[in-house]
Amino acid sequence: MKSSKLLCVLLAVLTGLVVLTASVAVPILCRPFYYAHIGPLKLKEHTGLTEAEIKTAFDQMLDYCLGAEEFSTGVLAWSEEGKAHFTDVRGLFLLDLRVLGAALCLLAAVLLYARLTGRAPARPLGRGFGFWAGAGLGGGFLLVGALAALDFGRAFVLFHALFFPGKDNWMFDPWEDQIISILPQEFFRNCALLILALLTAGCAALIVLDLRRGRREG
Repeated sequence: MKSSKLLCVLLAVLTGLVVLTASVAVPILCRPFYYAHIGPLKLKEHTGLTEAEIKTAFDQMLDYCLGAEEFSTGVLAWSEEGKAHFTDVRGLFLLDLRVLGAALCLLAAVLLYARLTGRAPARPLGRGFGFWAGAGLGGGFLLVGALAALDFGRAFVLFHALFFPGKDNWMFDPWEDQIISILPQEFFRNCALLILALLTAGCAALIVLDLRRGRREG
């Protein structure tokens, strides 16, 4: 069976993309993760809303970010500027989900191609593409996570400056865009921690599986 360095690189990149975008997709799609914050963050006490009203506002906002035509935040007021920000957010959310789907399809296609043509990904330094995907992605994001942990407030601002360049409509006026009252910074911090934890676990699993394979073949 012929080995290919290009195949190794391609599979490592696609595998890394799957782990990254899947990790990001979890807090986007898992609504109970947000619901679990309502009590601990005392959102009912701080806003005067019922739990049902909070969930409805969040669900309607998220529905829009996932492609729904109509924008709404339940009983909470919103402005056109606020809606414009969530339109930008929708673009990022849908991009992540599309990249996840495309990366999964391409990964399956490349693996099938390798099997049908009798090619195998090379193993630089005795390690396979899973190891390099896990080591590269995990190392990079552990560094990012460590830096963000030092000052999450600053990291939060830098994130918005990077993904929403030249815009400040993400800095909501709580009187005009009341949705911000049920989306405290602590929730976004926990989303970041969840993504980092999932990403780290995925990368660790890739590395361990490759190491075990190496022992079996050694």
